[in-house]
Amino acid sequence: MGSRAAPFATVQRLARAAVGLLVLCGSVSACEYTYEDGGRPEASASSTATNVVLPPDPALEETVTGKALDEWATAALPQSQGQSFYSSLGYLAAGESRTEQTVQLPGGTYAVTLACRGARRVAFAVKLGEAELVDLTLGCANARVSVVQLEKDAVLSITVGTGANANFAYRVSRL
Repeated sequence: MGSRAAPFATVQRLARAAVGLLVLCGSVSACEYTYEDGGRPEASASSTATNVVLPPDPALEETVTGKALDEWATAALPQSQGQSFYSSLGYLAAGESRTEQTVQLPGGTYAVTLACRGARRVAFAVKLGEAELVDLTLGCANARVSVVQLEKDAVLSITVGTGANANFAYRVSRL
């Protein structure tokens, strides 16, 4: 008789636990936040709770020259922890491109920080001889850091091009 009572008690406890769990789940799923205007906010593909997209500063769509260009480049290129070996900034007219050579860089790891200012995009290409290390079209009002590894001393070729008037700035720093 004792052996039959134990399985029945276990079955009863499991049944009570299952009913309790169903009641708990049902009450939680019935809770819903209601908005004062009666509707729900529309989902947006451009923003999520963890990835907030801010509208670009309209002033960054205009190109600058002189001291304003220097100030923008300083603000746009974050300070690097390593030694800066080469940097450049300037203005490109629509359809223009410019290719520059860095100084001789010792072998090692480098951060190539790229930024642009204007209404469109700027294309950046960083090459070591014929090998393309970075090929990036950057939307203006942004900055990007690419890491490159040089096995031995080298000179990099950096080409900047645009389809619309734009400012550019870049820095090559050792990590």
